[in-house]
Amino acid sequence: MQRLRTFLEQHSDNPALINVIDGLMVACKDIAHRIQLGAAAGVLGSAEQENVQGECQKKLDVISNDILKDVLAAQPAVKGMASEEEELPVAANSAGSLLVLFDPLDGSSNIDINVTVGTIFSILPAREGADAASESAYLQPGNAQLAAGYVLYGPSTILVLTLGNGVYSFTLDPRIGEFVLQREQIRIAADTKEFAINMSNQRFWLQPMQTYVGDLLQGEEGPLGKRYNMRWIASMVAEIHRIMTRGGIFMYPYDNREPNKPGKLRLMYEGNPMSFLVQQAGGKASTAFNDIMDIQPQGIHERVSVVMGSANEVETVERYHQ
Repeated sequence: MQRLRTFLEQHSDNPALINVIDGLMVACKDIAHRIQLGAAAGVLGSAEQENVQGECQKKLDVISNDILKDVLAAQPAVKGMASEEEELPVAANSAGSLLVLFDPLDGSSNIDINVTVGTIFSILPAREGADAASESAYLQPGNAQLAAGYVLYGPSTILVLTLGNGVYSFTLDPRIGEFVLQREQIRIAADTKEFAINMSNQRFWLQPMQTYVGDLLQGEEGPLGKRYNMRWIASMVAEIHRIMTRGGIFMYPYDNREPNKPGKLRLMYEGNPMSFLVQQAGGKASTAFNDIMDIQPQGIHERVSVVMGSANEVETVERYHQ
């Protein structure tokens, strides 16, 4: 079984990137341990405060955020970091060459009911002379990413990673405390009969999305000519991991509840890293109109509509929106 560090050294000639990913996994092992302890460690429940998104934070949101920040700050290669949980980025090491963005605990509404959650991360190059305490340093499109991945905290703890040369999966072996390689060059099936969307928001979607989902629900008798199954876990990490395992399409489209926001999910912390992974696995990631990774960000907490997964199904959604 190949350990993560060995894999990184064989697949990257960037020592800084190797060390930062290695450090991120030290933090994720700590988070995984606390999640496994759950109520026994007093980490469940609300932190009784809101994050910059106006969302009520869970205790583990705050704990995970602090763990990641502490570990990354100790990495000489990290020039700065930005978290979904905090309003502003944080400068770390002035001589660093990398910027790290992360969602410390995706799907945290699932924590108290013991359902899958995860950590998402994106690594960007730090531009020459960039101020890592300023948003402008991080406003790079998704296609500038050097690496991206997520760690899924479920019955087993799994890292899914891309360095831009395919997608690989590692499982944390608790017997040795290391992530070991399990799947190489993961590919997402181009076709699917499985979709994931929050149907409670249907009345707020654009008409093309309402029409598409309505056609899905007609099954074999509808214009798409096949029976679909719906899944919804309310954790993007879990939804995308299912797609990485057996194909499918995940959608969190634009809706008109907040017309000035193009979507609910965050471009820099969720949309871009997951798009990088999906595209590297042969899938497609779109706003329903354009590729997510081509978007030039205007702010580190910018939102985006998301349609990603099996390439042919994503293209079908785009045709509905043309």
